[in-house]
Amino acid sequence: MGEIEVSTVRPKVTDAKGILKQNRQFLDYFWDIAKPEREIRLKAIEDLIEHLKQSEKKFIRNAAFGNFFAVLALSQSTRLHKEPQVMLECVRLLQSLSHYREHLRDLPRKTMVDILSETSKEVFEEVLLSALQSDLTSALNTPEQLELLLVALQKFPSVLKPKKLKKLLGTTAVITKENMPKYEYDDQNTSFSLSLFISYLSFRLLGASLPLLSVAQLEFVLSADVMTHYGQHMLSAQLADRFKFAPEMEKYVSEFMRGCVDANKQLVVALGFTQLTNQGYPVVPSCWKDLEHMDLSALQKYVEWLMEGFCKPQLEKCLDFSTRRQKGNQETEVESDSCVARFRKWIILRLTFIVENHQIKKREDLVMKMARFIFFHAFFDVKKPTPEIPETTQALSVPIDQQTRASISSAFYGLLQGLNTMAVLGDSAEAERRILGVKADGSMWIYCVVQYATTLLNQSKHVQSVQTLSPEQRRVWDSMLETVEALRKKAKKPSSPEHSAFQHLFLLVGIQMFKAPEESLELLNDLRTCMEKAQAKKLKKKKANGKGSDEEPLWVEVVVEILLSLLSQPSRLTRGVCKAVFSRICPHLTQEALSSILNVLDPNKDEDESGVMVTDEKEKKKKHKEEEERDEEEDDDVEDEEGSDSSSSSSEDDDEAMEEGEGVDQNFRLDLMKVLQGQNALATEEDGSDEEELDDVAMMKLDGSLSALFLEQKKKIQAKKDEKDRLRKEKVLVRDFKIKVLDMVEMFLSKQGSSALVLGMVEPLLSVIENGMSSETSQQEQDFLRKAADIFRNRLCRAKYYCREIDGREAELHDMLERLIGRAQKLTDSSVSLYYFSAALYVLKVLRGVVSEQDSANAPSTPSELRLMGKVDVERVTTCFRNALTSFMTKRKSPLTGAMFIDLFSRFPVLCVNLLDTAVENITAGVREHQQGQACVVALRALQSKDVKNLMSDAQRTELHQKIVDQLAKSFEDVECKNKTVREKIVKALELCQHLVRTVHSQKMQVNLELLQKVLKSMNAEGSLQKPGQLEDTYWSVMKLFGILKPKMEKVKKVVEAEQTEETTKKKKKKGFLPETKKRKNRKKPTVLEGKETPASTETAGGASGEEGKKKNKKKNKRKPQGGEGEETRNQPATKKAKTQQQQQKKKKKGGQQEVDGK
Repeated sequence: MGEIEVSTVRPKVTDAKGILKQNRQFLDYFWDIAKPEREIRLKAIEDLIEHLKQSEKKFIRNAAFGNFFAVLALSQSTRLHKEPQVMLECVRLLQSLSHYREHLRDLPRKTMVDILSETSKEVFEEVLLSALQSDLTSALNTPEQLELLLVALQKFPSVLKPKKLKKLLGTTAVITKENMPKYEYDDQNTSFSLSLFISYLSFRLLGASLPLLSVAQLEFVLSADVMTHYGQHMLSAQLADRFKFAPEMEKYVSEFMRGCVDANKQLVVALGFTQLTNQGYPVVPSCWKDLEHMDLSALQKYVEWLMEGFCKPQLEKCLDFSTRRQKGNQETEVESDSCVARFRKWIILRLTFIVENHQIKKREDLVMKMARFIFFHAFFDVKKPTPEIPETTQALSVPIDQQTRASISSAFYGLLQGLNTMAVLGDSAEAERRILGVKADGSMWIYCVVQYATTLLNQSKHVQSVQTLSPEQRRVWDSMLETVEALRKKAKKPSSPEHSAFQHLFLLVGIQMFKAPEESLELLNDLRTCMEKAQAKKLKKKKANGKGSDEEPLWVEVVVEILLSLLSQPSRLTRGVCKAVFSRICPHLTQEALSSILNVLDPNKDEDESGVMVTDEKEKKKKHKEEEERDEEEDDDVEDEEGSDSSSSSSEDDDEAMEEGEGVDQNFRLDLMKVLQGQNALATEEDGSDEEELDDVAMMKLDGSLSALFLEQKKKIQAKKDEKDRLRKEKVLVRDFKIKVLDMVEMFLSKQGSSALVLGMVEPLLSVIENGMSSETSQQEQDFLRKAADIFRNRLCRAKYYCREIDGREAELHDMLERLIGRAQKLTDSSVSLYYFSAALYVLKVLRGVVSEQDSANAPSTPSELRLMGKVDVERVTTCFRNALTSFMTKRKSPLTGAMFIDLFSRFPVLCVNLLDTAVENITAGVREHQQGQACVVALRALQSKDVKNLMSDAQRTELHQKIVDQLAKSFEDVECKNKTVREKIVKALELCQHLVRTVHSQKMQVNLELLQKVLKSMNAEGSLQKPGQLEDTYWSVMKLFGILKPKMEKVKKVVEAEQTEETTKKKKKKGFLPETKKRKNRKKPTVLEGKETPASTETAGGASGEEGKKKNKKKNKRKPQGGEGEETRNQPATKKAKTQQQQQKKKKKGGQQEVDGK
């Protein structure tokens, strides 16, 4: 028995939440109070009082939170305003909760404001006004109460009239001279909140008063303290979740600028906000749209002030300030040079914004003046002033530091991009032609800048370049200018596209000389070489085509070849130049030029045909030189080692070669055998054991031969490794080059989406996508594929503008359509097939053309407009798509999907009407349940289309609905929900059935639904569709249309109760066979003490412990049952009873096993 008591253990009682420990600690206080020692008793009483205080605080906190969240739930339920009395009680409760600021802070007051903002005028006046009387009367005491008053004033101005305010506050207005001292509170946060409130009022007053002030008054106001407060607000508002007044102030200033006709006032306002600085940096952003309404004369003076401020900053005249944090962080005053640098950077950004913003009205001379100013201070310094260069006459009071110079240089190239895309200023003939990047006389902006740069380079006595050009760089610069001048003379018209394209290309590369001279020098040389190669290549093609040798290639084809050659270089500068030039020549591209671009992307062409590797010759030469030098060094090492002991080195080389190589090839093995046999070092069967070893001379000769052999093998292994590395790097370069070419394709589609050349890009792009899906899965390949797919889907298929001129190409487009649909059916990947199907729909859209001048989204299309299919051969296209639909429905593994045909039906209702019969037939004729379900979905989408309804007559619609009814009735016959696919098919069929029956009933169509109703009834003959689920719910939704409702589940509940009663009876009989001695013994067992184990002898024969027996007896005494144990068991849930039985069985088995072990 002792062993049984030790081995039989009860799980130890745990106190995870510490409840028992707290109760024990609480009892310890009373235990100490009963002790005779006086000090212990006093300490226990003090601890008990502190414990009770803490418990009370926790109780109060929990109660406060509970009450608040209850009110909050009511207020967010949007039903509180419907119950005025409940709202009144909630407001009173929130007023009482506002005293618990330690726990709830200002949440009750905020909730009161929210409730007040959603209250109607009648409820506020009749119910809430009396309850809020005390809060409104003391509105000047706290900002929360003031906010409540302001919300009430804004929401109910007719209720809180001046007389009412006089009664509440003693004054007829909230802010008066007498009330201002009341706003100064002792609480720092409260004072800060009110000061912000007053600041916002002053900001609004400032903005609203701008049109009413004179020039002198504007100067006074814009230099007052209110501007300093506004600047501090601008900085603090940059943080997240802060109120931002800047948009409202910009609106005030914009309205002032728009309505003001006095240029002096406009200038004063612009300067006032510009001179508001934080440690030298203006707080107003450099991109300030309020300048769009400035007068030309005011803008001219403002630009001159900015230039003067850049050269001679007078920060003492600015309204400069520092925040509290800045004052605390800085031990000494901020250096003036850093403030000057910050001020200069902002001025350059503001000048750049004025040039780039096309909404700001400006003259050409002003634009050129700003461009010259920025370029000069970015790359030149003044030696001696000269009137020929106005920029030298303004001396710098503080030299420009290197960091500021770099930012000015970066701003200049951004400005250059803006000049290249700027429309012609003024009302000249060039402006009417909408040519970008040129002046009114036709000269390019960048050409004027380069001419100014040449002037500066020639004035070496007066100015000095920050980065001095070498003689070779200067020679290339002059050569570039000669080439540009030759192009200008060669052009027939000064603004011809050929003239501007070649000029732009050379000038863009040349102007980079001041930023990256070495790279620009190399790029200019490459540009000249590429130009010569491109012209020679085009002439060769013309000769091959049988044309005259004296005929020159089109200029745009030459430019495209040059750009492709330049793009093959891994240079960001080159990429930017090519992007800028290509954007200008997009309108002039030809089919031949576009083919050159697409050939690069064609995966079926090799490198020679596609022209991918254009600039690899230099790299090959460099690699060849490096290999030669490495070989020479290795040869020298071998010669040095021949005269020394090379046995160790040869063995190390051997080991390295064996490790680097995958294995010893057969040729190397044969060569090694020959060397060993030649020196008689290879043992054979004929050799005897007494043979003498090789002498020293022979051994040295053998070592030399082996060393040379292994060194040669090492070179071969290294060569293979280098070749693999070269191929890998070459592959990366090729893929990167193709990604750049994709940028050109994307730009062309964006700018020339309506060009007829776009149609020739469909199949090449699809070929790229298909090849990318089946190729390797490296990150670069995935990026390339993702970019190509995005361009095809968004820039081509979903483009807003598409080709409208297809005269003479109808047969070609129909052939392309059939090829695309045929290819979509043959693929194995549905994702690739989707792209081919989308391309077919795009071609179909091009063939249809513009159906109506009105947008179909705004006005419903008429039947006559819907039947218009442009130049589409409807019969031929219908046959093509019918074959595709039949293939999808009859093939088990088809790459086509139902979503493709749904898209077809929604975009082309005429084809939908023609193909509906095929879809309906496959409701039962589909090869699998999936296809049958998809046929139901396609038919449903067609019936839901209003355009399809408009295209069909009443008789056709009636016939179609009857046919679908017959097909559905046939599909529901003898159906069994054996798997998930069948259930999904039935759900789709029921959804179609639901729409069909509803339409027939609502439109009173002559369609016989009796057979369908009969079949649907038979589906639930055994009551299998009465459980909850999507299938069952859809089924009863359909049956409800026939007037049949879902039966209730009462009988099922009775059966469950009967089963529970039977199980309870069985359990009662089982309990009744227990001996009476056992029952009495269990009642006397003591309860489990904490930390002690319960012995196995306390278990009952049925497996129930004494603890369980005692609990059951307590329940019996409380309930006083008349039926004994059975009644208690009968009231238990089925799951709980089953769980109890399992536990009892486990305990019984465990107890029996323990008894066996004890015996």
